[in-house]
Parts: sequence; structure tokens; C-alpha cells
Amino acid sequence: MTPAQKTVLVIEDEPDAAELFAEMMRVTGYRVLKMFSSTPAMKMIVQEKPDVVILDVMMPDVSGLEVLKFMRRDPELMGIPVIVVSAKSMPSDIRTGMEAGASIYLTKPVGYLDLKQAVEQVTQGTSPS
Repeated sequence: MTPAQKTVLVIEDEPDAAELFAEMMRVTGYRVLKMFSSTPAMKMIVQEKPDVVILDVMMPDVSGLEVLKFMRRDPELMGIPVIVVSAKSMPSDIRTGMEAGASIYLTKPVGYLDLKQAVEQVTQGTSPS
């Protein structure tokens, strides 16, 4: 499956960061959806069932970790890979994110190659180098 056939949902409350992540995915060939708030994002996840979610932890309404837990409880959503991208970079924050069900946890700032590689890894499995 080519990236153009896959959908990435970016959930990030900072418009500049959301657009940056979205553009990184667009130039790679993915279809991109953006949400700036967790509550409507959860509805979109149920409707769209994206191939991968890029998720910020610190959101204004519902924590990104709650979105992640919501997805992991739903049999139809639990298999969707989630890449957490957060400014919370302490080892305990990363452990909490992974325990909540993150596929990969990246800390901000995130470069293009790191994000691209993380999305490819969770959507295609790790390919040999």
C-alpha cells in the first residue's frame, strides 16, 4: 500500500505545529486530517479509522493520553498505531505514554525524518536497513 492510500490524523492544539506535522506527512504522500481538539478528534477517529494517529499529550479539553486509552479500549480502534509527539520528555512521561498504548513516543521538537520514519515503521512494520 502506498502512502497516498493511507490516512494520517494529526491531533495537535497548536496550529503551527499541527500544520508542520501535516505538511511533513503530505510531502511524504499521505492523506492528512487535522484536529485541534481531542473531543471532536475522538469522533473523527471512530468515523475515519485512520491508518495512523499523530497525537499530542497536552490538549486543552481531553488529554491525549485519554484519547489513547479511549482508542485502546475500542476493539475497532485498538489496532490503529498512535505516535505520541509531546513536549513532555521526562522518562516517566514517556513510560506513561507507552503504558497507555502509544506505538512510538517522540519528543518535541520533531524533525521530518524522525516523524516520517516513525509513521513508516508503524504502518509498514520495520523494514530491514
